[in-house]
Amino acid sequence: MILEIYGDHLNQRVVDEAVEILKNGGIIIYPTDTVYGIGCDITQKSAIEKIYRIKEMPHTKPLSFICADLKDIARYAKVSTVVYREMKRHLPGPYTFILPAMNAVPKMVVSRQKTVGLRVPEHELSLAIVRQLGNPIVTTSLDINERTFASDPMDFVGFFEDKVDLIIHAGPSYNDPSTIVDFTHDIPRLIRAGQGDTSWISGEVT
Repeated sequence: MILEIYGDHLNQRVVDEAVEILKNGGIIIYPTDTVYGIGCDITQKSAIEKIYRIKEMPHTKPLSFICADLKDIARYAKVSTVVYREMKRHLPGPYTFILPAMNAVPKMVVSRQKTVGLRVPEHELSLAIVRQLGNPIVTTSLDINERTFASDPMDFVGFFEDKVDLIIHAGPSYNDPSTIVDFTHDIPRLIRAGQGDTSWISGEVT
C-alpha cells in the first residue's frame, strides 16, 4: 500500500494506518528529517528479522530505533548527565546517538559492544507514529547501495512495494542520512558525518 502526504505535515489517517500495521507486525517505509527509513515495532521480533532479510543485512550490523522523546531514550539506554544535556541541545534532530543499551532493548538490535543507536527525528509525522504506537520503531536508513541513500520514492517504490506493508510517500527528502555520534562515554566521537552539524563533536571520524 502507498499513501501520499505533503512533506512532514501531520496526516492523522496516515498515522492511524501506519500504527495499525506496525501493531500487527507489519513493516513500513516512511520519511524522516533525513532520508527515508524502513522500520517496525520494536516488540515484533519476526518483523525485525524480516527487515534484515529485506535489506540483506548481516545480524552483526545492529539496527537503530526511533523514540518519541528523551524520556523514552532513558528507558532503553544508559545516559549520563553530561550526555543527556548534550542530547537535549540537539534533539529532535538529524542525529543517531550510540549509547550503552539497557535490558529493555531486544538482543537482536544490540551490538556486540552492548550498545544501541537511538534517534528522535525532527519530523512531525514519524514522531506522531511513534507516540501513537507507544513503542519505539526499529529502523534503518533506506539505502540503494552502501554510499547512496534513498531520497526520492521514485527510486525505491517499485522495488520495495511488494516487500513491505506500507510506503508513506512524502516526495523527495534530503540526500544525507543522520549524523552518527558515539556517546558511550561523555566525550562524543563522530562515527558518520551526515545531515546533522558536526562542529560540536570533538572526536574524529572512526
